[in-house]
Amino acid sequence: MSKFGIGQPVRRVEDQRFLTGTGRYVDDINLPHQARAAVVLSPHAHARVKGVDVSKALKAPGVLCVLTGADVLAEKFGGLPPQAMPEDMGGPKGYRTFRPILATEKVRFVGDRVAFVVAETEAQARDAAELVEVDYEPLPAVVNAEEAAKDGAPKVWDDAPNNIAFPLMIGNKEATDAAFAGAKHVVSLRLENNRLSANAIEPRGAIGDYHHGDDSYTLYTSTQNPHGVRTVIAQAVFKVPETKIRVIANDVGGGFGMKGDTYPEEALVLWASRKCRRPVKWIPTRSESLQNDDHGRDQVVYGELALDENGKILAMRSRAVNGVGACVTGAAVVPVLYALKLAPNAYRIPAIHVSTRAVFTNTSPTAPYRGAGRPEAVYLAERLLDQAAVQLGIDPVEIRRRNLIPPDAMPYANGTGFVYDSGEFVKAMERCVELADWKGFEARRKASEAKGKRRGRAITYYIEDCGVFNDRMELRFDPSGHLTIVAGTFSHGQGHATAFAQMVTEWLGVPFESIRFVQGDTHHVSFGRGTYASRSVMIGGGALKAAAETIIEKAKPLAAHLMEAAAGDVEFKEGRFHIKGTDRSTHLTDVAKAFYRPVGLPAHFGIGLEASGHAATDPPNFPNGCHICEVEVDPDTGVVSIDRYTVVDDVGVVINPLICEGQVQGGLAQGIGQALLEHVVYDAESGQLVTGTFTDYGMPRSDDVPATEMDFHNVPCKTNPLGVKSIGEAGSVGAPPTVINAILDALRPLGVKHIDMPATPRRVWEAVRAANAA
Repeated sequence: MSKFGIGQPVRRVEDQRFLTGTGRYVDDINLPHQARAAVVLSPHAHARVKGVDVSKALKAPGVLCVLTGADVLAEKFGGLPPQAMPEDMGGPKGYRTFRPILATEKVRFVGDRVAFVVAETEAQARDAAELVEVDYEPLPAVVNAEEAAKDGAPKVWDDAPNNIAFPLMIGNKEATDAAFAGAKHVVSLRLENNRLSANAIEPRGAIGDYHHGDDSYTLYTSTQNPHGVRTVIAQAVFKVPETKIRVIANDVGGGFGMKGDTYPEEALVLWASRKCRRPVKWIPTRSESLQNDDHGRDQVVYGELALDENGKILAMRSRAVNGVGACVTGAAVVPVLYALKLAPNAYRIPAIHVSTRAVFTNTSPTAPYRGAGRPEAVYLAERLLDQAAVQLGIDPVEIRRRNLIPPDAMPYANGTGFVYDSGEFVKAMERCVELADWKGFEARRKASEAKGKRRGRAITYYIEDCGVFNDRMELRFDPSGHLTIVAGTFSHGQGHATAFAQMVTEWLGVPFESIRFVQGDTHHVSFGRGTYASRSVMIGGGALKAAAETIIEKAKPLAAHLMEAAAGDVEFKEGRFHIKGTDRSTHLTDVAKAFYRPVGLPAHFGIGLEASGHAATDPPNFPNGCHICEVEVDPDTGVVSIDRYTVVDDVGVVINPLICEGQVQGGLAQGIGQALLEHVVYDAESGQLVTGTFTDYGMPRSDDVPATEMDFHNVPCKTNPLGVKSIGEAGSVGAPPTVINAILDALRPLGVKHIDMPATPRRVWEAVRAANAA
């Protein structure tokens, strides 16, 4: 247990197959008599579909069938609904949309699905897709969320006024306005959170296999939520019992929230398989993924901070516009909502009023992307606070020290509906300042200036909420005494097979190497909600602990029977049942084997040892931490280099430090990517996707992401029995404001006062030139 239990740096058991090329992703699966599919995508951002002629495509070599929107209507299939709208949670009424699996009357963005072509080979399917003739009537399009909300803008949905999908507001406007009226200082900024693409290393893909004998389906797909996909396709699209559909997700190469949604292709491959009576496989190109994967972020926010003469925050207010794309899909409401709920960040803000409008545009829908509203919230708070430090002439560390919530204020209601349970924010910040050698910065600045570079630094504090919904986990011993974890969560890169096994080893004393991990198959896992919102360590871990405790209670009477003792005289410790006051004991695995004896046991013990447990997020946990970044900027070229990066996180209890550090590093790469490189761009007039390949969409490479100094300052969480706080999204939450504020710190002496993400070399160069001209 000391080697493989909680807190130990156990190497991920999953990595053996990943590093040796024996992982099993969707594209690795080929079923007998399998056909291939291609999707006909709209070349228009907005157009009326007047007709679809598939006659030439049907005559092409190898073609088995071609499906269109007219066929969808004939089958009376439903569309893909949003998981929830604000009105479902007591909020204001919005405009509810259903994403069609194939367009019927209109296409609403470049990449909208129009037809589905199935052929013997992928090449034949793609060739035939070129022969599908669609009669489009182009319509005016709008791709910018601020422009879409204006009077007279082209309407994405004819009966959605001003393209508003839904509005949201949190806070007390009267109290906030009064605080601003009496404030000594007010700072204000207009900020952009650039639209991003998740770009998982494994693109989405799906295989549908219809079974004629019992009128059932099997779907192999790359998803974060197998049971969720089954529910949507069965209930919303096909309108059949969920028992008719089996969903299998094997290894999944990254998801980042994007694969938490249900997509048209997952229904299309099943439908096509029924039509063709053969398995149908669909794998997109990277350009197709950039077009019609759900995107992330896409927010413009106008924020203000009111402060007194000592730099203490009095109030905060903001109004935002969030682009949700062509329809509200999946969990699209989540990032819009959490960008408001976490706007106060980790600071004492006596009065707050924040609002937003979610707006339809002729672009791919948006959905949660790593952080899901938390990065937008922290970006607003930290950019405003740095601007306040400059305006008031206060050190950026000191202004945060004056405003961070102290431990003695916990539990702390943040003014937008959350109650923070624990944290030592100032101590974590001071540890980060020490680790980053804050005092040595001036010497490094002078060294950079000697090379003709500008050096800047910034500090950020972040807090986020993690975990959502409930879930269940199962533990099953087999007759050999080996244990299987059956997980309702779903690992797609997080290392659950390792971390959950460490927990079970700690609690039950079962040998780590004897634990098997099962997930992702709706026939083997009775129910689960998948993994997103950094929910698994708290909810999955909590459910697993409940199951482990039940295993002990179930096994104790049999252990007592085997040792000829009373159950009340038996206690469990470090994997063994002991008779109190004696040296007699038996191991849990031996008791588990005894449950399978065919004869010799009283009937009330039954057969087998297994248990399930459940846990819920009520309330969530609140990871927090501090980031410090130092950059060098070449003012002649605009190139930004991140020279040093330091992170101190509070994750409550560390289950596996290697996994925690890996999660932080991955989040930092995506946060740095947003700050410096990544941006989904549509042409403002035509609505065409400009960044449709990796030639145009800037992805972070290894030399863009620095080596990072990391440490933990953990304060156990009080809202769950494990004391854990999540880590999966922390890096992507803290990095964007830290990098941008560091760039501004470097360029402020040159007169640069503002820059939006991504701070590409061209943007930085133009900002320096504009400042020089001014």
